[in-house]
Amino acid sequence: MSLKKFSIRRLSALAIGAGLAAGGAIPVVPALAQQATPPIALAPGAPDKHVVVKGDTLWDISATFLKSPWRWPEVWQLNREQIANPHLIYPGDIVYLDTSGVSPRLRLGKRVDGMAANGQGSGDGIRRLEPVVRAEQLDKEAISTISSASIAAFVNRPLIVDIKGLAESPRIVATQEGRVYLGRGDRAYVRGIKEDGITDWHVYRPAKPLLDPDTRQPLAYEALYLGTAQVVRKGDPTTIRIVDNAEEIGEGDRLVPAEAARAINFAPRPPEKDVAGKIVSVYRGITQVGRNSVVALNRGKNHGLDVGHVLTVQLTGRLAKDREANELVKLPNEPIGQLLVFRTFDNIAYGLIVDASQSISVGDSVANP
Repeated sequence: MSLKKFSIRRLSALAIGAGLAAGGAIPVVPALAQQATPPIALAPGAPDKHVVVKGDTLWDISATFLKSPWRWPEVWQLNREQIANPHLIYPGDIVYLDTSGVSPRLRLGKRVDGMAANGQGSGDGIRRLEPVVRAEQLDKEAISTISSASIAAFVNRPLIVDIKGLAESPRIVATQEGRVYLGRGDRAYVRGIKEDGITDWHVYRPAKPLLDPDTRQPLAYEALYLGTAQVVRKGDPTTIRIVDNAEEIGEGDRLVPAEAARAINFAPRPPEKDVAGKIVSVYRGITQVGRNSVVALNRGKNHGLDVGHVLTVQLTGRLAKDREANELVKLPNEPIGQLLVFRTFDNIAYGLIVDASQSISVGDSVANP
């Protein structure tokens, strides 16, 4: 039997939320079956052996061992009787890739002081296990899929609002004396708070339109997250204290009740429908981005996009002049990366760039992988 072990490089999850932040393991949702998908192909030069270490991620393992990293849930699923949940793999474990069958399978091993846990040694001190069910305490730090730090701040933000934006939300009317802009610990004065019992608020800059790159019509309105605040004294105006801030906060900025942390459990998979869209913005106004950057798409729930969907990013083909025929020719789109959708609205979705061979910009296309 031919075995190759997954080299696990950087670990951290497609399951993002309160449970992950607290150090708990979050179950992964099985990928949906896809029709007419090509066989799973291994990346050339995949290493034979590697012990799981703290800081490894499932996505980066897949990028090292699979030509299509997003297909790792299919590989795990082929061996569900042994590895019921890939997020319950811990540093010190050893994961083998069995390539003896039609499709690759994963097998789990464990090193115990240079000997196999069953007392039988092997040439490299590693035990080759037969399929078994293994239970682990959840107080250990389990392996996750991608870096939680990359998207945790975006799970509940930025905020998509209607055409009125935040016009009816409470607003900061004055800042602490002597301060034009506020930071952590500073106080501000707010009018328009009508809700009783709400003490924690998110602070946003008034919304800007997200324009469709083709029609130039507004798709939605995005408010820029600035930080969090807490009510210190009720009244008119109400006094608030800035708890933390990602940007400078000042007069005219708006308040929205703080949302509870939203746990998201998902596995990467292609969309069930054909998706053809474009990147309409990159977060915080940067024009070009790379890996681990957040972008907004002009496709959302209404177009079949859901959390966990993987899309290929393509450089939109330009028009070239065929001088001999005296006509313009549309060049094909070229793949330059992949993104993972982690939050969706009706006509907008936010995705994390998980792979990029060159800079990715507003106007680049997205499509099924």
